[in-house]
Amino acid sequence: MEQANHITAWSDCLDIIKNIVDPQQYSTWFKPLKAVRLEGHTLTLEVPSDFYRDFLETHFLNVLKKTLVRVIGMDARLNYRISVARNHTMDVPSLPGREPENKPVSVPTFSAGGASSNPYVIPGVQRLKINPNLNRNYSFENLIEGECNHMAVTAGKSIAVQPGKATFNPFFIFGGPGLGKTHIAQAIGIAIKEQHPELVVLYVPGGRFKVQFMDASQRNEITDFLNFYARIDVLIVDDIQEMASPGVQRAIFHIFNQLHQAGKQLIFTSDRPPVELQTFEERLLSRLKWGLNVELTVPDYKTRVAMLRSRSAREGVELSEEVIDFLATSIRTNFRELEGVMTSLVANATLAKKEITLDLARQLVSHVVGEPKNDITLDKVVKSVCEYFDLTRDMLLSRSRKRQFVQARQIAMYLSRNYIPNISLSTIGAEIGGKDHATVLHACSTVQDLMETDKVFRQYVADIEKVLNPVKR
Repeated sequence: MEQANHITAWSDCLDIIKNIVDPQQYSTWFKPLKAVRLEGHTLTLEVPSDFYRDFLETHFLNVLKKTLVRVIGMDARLNYRISVARNHTMDVPSLPGREPENKPVSVPTFSAGGASSNPYVIPGVQRLKINPNLNRNYSFENLIEGECNHMAVTAGKSIAVQPGKATFNPFFIFGGPGLGKTHIAQAIGIAIKEQHPELVVLYVPGGRFKVQFMDASQRNEITDFLNFYARIDVLIVDDIQEMASPGVQRAIFHIFNQLHQAGKQLIFTSDRPPVELQTFEERLLSRLKWGLNVELTVPDYKTRVAMLRSRSAREGVELSEEVIDFLATSIRTNFRELEGVMTSLVANATLAKKEITLDLARQLVSHVVGEPKNDITLDKVVKSVCEYFDLTRDMLLSRSRKRQFVQARQIAMYLSRNYIPNISLSTIGAEIGGKDHATVLHACSTVQDLMETDKVFRQYVADIEKVLNPVKR
């Protein structure tokens, strides 16, 4: 074939590659490449870094081989020029050895935001050595297991043995505040580092990831940002719901694809299930649903008691059964409030030298938790709805599709979700007709729509709210 110039040849290559790889991969890894020259059957491309070159050879070597053979011919060869300082040669049919390096190339970094620089420096082609950002206090040994978190803990321990297995990848943990999402996610990371010290593990809060991305974008260092995260073996992203902006979602989508395809482990936490991440792009949501989604629920009395006993033993503080029972009965919503009261009790016992009595416990509970002005429970919501529509409890909870029954159930679900602190959709569904969380979400949406368009229906809900006298928290 008649030899084309280097720009035309690479343009023809890009036209082929565009139809082979994912559009996001094309935009990130191929579109920025610049053809430098074409000498005979050897095409030279300029790439920004060693890592960029190695990533292309690791993930897209076959694509490059086939494409160059089609455009240039069977004798096609590919050279890389990195920062115009050195060349590395690769035969298209096979991957040869490297040529000697002429001089070192500076490695770019991306900032964590503000004046402080990110500690995650891309160290060329060597394995990353980074701080995983794991808190040793958040280990499985310090975690109280109960019905509220049994599934998540069991799955987490299984992941630690064989990270990256498809069944639990990605692993998505969701639930209300203070239920232990961060503890479990970090415990998995700690266990993986103990069992697989060679793996690169990183825990990053969603807010920090967003700040890193924004700073990298301002510095025109998105490629370096993506390069870094593409080399993590176990990525733990906490509070992914904070990644609402389209740019951040595109970044995590790309990172997800690269890591998942490479068999790396992905762990996410959120204060809501994937179906409720309404501002997320559908393509990202679909990936978050690929693996195992586990909900953390409010700890039951037995688990709360176990947590109090464990914490008091670790702190060397003795609590009477009367005090433990009072705390476990009074603080029912999450572990965080229990931890807060326990911290105050320990401070009073060790610093103020006070005896931990029931009166002291009552005082601290009122200060930390506060006295609720109105104790709204699921039973109270169901009873109020039944009385308003003149239904029996069995009628409301039945599987009947009569409009009156369906509407009453939907209102009960809506009020429970909006006015009961930290109750999960799954719990509401299980207690009101044995439904799943998707049904509850649909019911809440239906009620909201009807309240906006139907004055009579809106009055139904308002009347029941007056009976409940709810206080939003």
